[in-house]
Amino acid sequence: MTSSEYLNLRLSFLAATLAASAPALIGFNQPPSSTFYNQAAAAALWAVFVAVCAPAIAASRRTAAPRAPALRDAAPLLLALALLALAAWLSTAFGSLPPSLATAGVVSLAAAAVMVASGVAAAHSAQRGTLLQAFWIGWLVAGVLSAAIGVVQVFLPGLADGNVIARSGLLGRAVGNLRQPNHLSSLLLWSAIAVVPLLEARRLPRAAAAALMALLVFGITLSGSRTGLVGMAVLTLWGLLDGRLQRPARALLLAVPLMFALSWALMTVWAGQTAQTFGAALHMAAGGDISSSRFGIWRDTLSLITMHPWTGVGFGEFNFAWSLTPFPHRPVAFFDHTHNLPLQFAVELGLPLAALVLGLLAWGLWRAWRRSLEVAGAEGSAVRAAFMMVLMMALHSQLEYPLWYLYFLLPTAWAWGACLGAGRTPPAAAAATHPPLLLRAAGITMLVAALAAVADYRRAVVIYAPPSDAAPLAQRIREGQAAWLFGHQGDYAAATTAEPPSQAMPAFGRATHNLIDTRLMIAWAKAYAGVGDLARARHLADRLREFRNPNADAFFAECDDPARTPRPFQCDPAPGPMDWRDFR
Repeated sequence: MTSSEYLNLRLSFLAATLAASAPALIGFNQPPSSTFYNQAAAAALWAVFVAVCAPAIAASRRTAAPRAPALRDAAPLLLALALLALAAWLSTAFGSLPPSLATAGVVSLAAAAVMVASGVAAAHSAQRGTLLQAFWIGWLVAGVLSAAIGVVQVFLPGLADGNVIARSGLLGRAVGNLRQPNHLSSLLLWSAIAVVPLLEARRLPRAAAAALMALLVFGITLSGSRTGLVGMAVLTLWGLLDGRLQRPARALLLAVPLMFALSWALMTVWAGQTAQTFGAALHMAAGGDISSSRFGIWRDTLSLITMHPWTGVGFGEFNFAWSLTPFPHRPVAFFDHTHNLPLQFAVELGLPLAALVLGLLAWGLWRAWRRSLEVAGAEGSAVRAAFMMVLMMALHSQLEYPLWYLYFLLPTAWAWGACLGAGRTPPAAAAATHPPLLLRAAGITMLVAALAAVADYRRAVVIYAPPSDAAPLAQRIREGQAAWLFGHQGDYAAATTAEPPSQAMPAFGRATHNLIDTRLMIAWAKAYAGVGDLARARHLADRLREFRNPNADAFFAECDDPARTPRPFQCDPAPGPMDWRDFR
């Protein structure tokens, strides 16, 4: 290995570690999004990883075989991503999705496609094993540090300052710096998967691997995530079914249930001895809806699919259509996703296109599994671990929407590409399938886009968290409305602060397609009433009443005064049936 090749590989290790760990460790955030900086960091650092890996891939090429075989490896997955991007464009061209929201979706899907191509290229290189090890070391570092953050949040919550370590809003539960217990558990599950190929490659001694796995399982226990419980069961099944793993790795995976039981017992004793709250136990024992309103949202989603089976409601339009469609028994919370990937595609894309996209994804998953079985030895363990990473995210996507977050979408895409590219050609005869110049250019483009998004987001931040020398609110709102990706945040501020709301009627055209909430719905109803459109105003009030949200109590309390004249518009039902398409 030349000094240049050695340097490229060292840089790949550093880039992988930063890309996996840094997004999960950012505790600082600014409104209006609590995870934007985490996602922007993921986009920027995975872009650097792609660009840095390109020379390492190029240096390991052995032949100049045609590119077509490698392109066919990832064809199902890349075609599915292309169809989703097309659906986003169609939702703008023939629907009502604002171009800025469609652009955000298309850019994310394009970044995922770049990651897939990079993963395939890495799998076709002679340094496949080394690059996969770099990838797994990055996730192990991310998991260990995130587990430590979870320990602080549960045992030393006073040290969580909200900037370096995020504060947990769930008593006695760990949420990590991603601020969601399900996200923390998924990250830790990926880190637990990373222990296996590193142990197989003898980069971890057995004792260290056992200690690290125990720490990660303990972190999942602290999160109290039911998704984490399912994920630990999947890890155990991996140990049971994968006979190619060496005995230490299989034993480690089979010990996961024991580690969980011990963690639970230790936390129960701690809570009893210290009179502190074991949040996970409290969460598991809580009565009420075990699905956390998922059953309700799935029921409503199926109704929407029945209403729009062929073309769906449009990419990115689920919240808009669901919020404005009569559902007397809807969940109280405002949902912007169905919390189930097949249902999300079915309701937004329509059944034919959703079936095609899901079929392509299933084909790509099956092909990834078959290819992962074709690689032997420690490299084979690393590739099968990548498949387990993708499978874990597929399972999580049946109950949540993790792939809507770049810190999950991008590494999933790379791991999937690495599986799809494995097995066809021995690394020693790897083909020149992905020109390194194109990969490096794609990585640099991703990096530039991520930095531009951060600058664009700052135009929204000054609206909601202005500095001491900030311009007047009206000026900040106008500047925020001009943002190319986050202009809808400026529209939201304009719509909810204008007096009367009818003065900001154009702002509702974009703000309502991001996320409709109580404040926005009240302002929208008042705006329609202000321009004399009482039918639409009362329809919105009827839908808001279905949410039974306490924040709307004051709005409806005006109806309690029978002597009030004229009678407020929200006190009477809409005169006739309307649906969400009447508000586009």
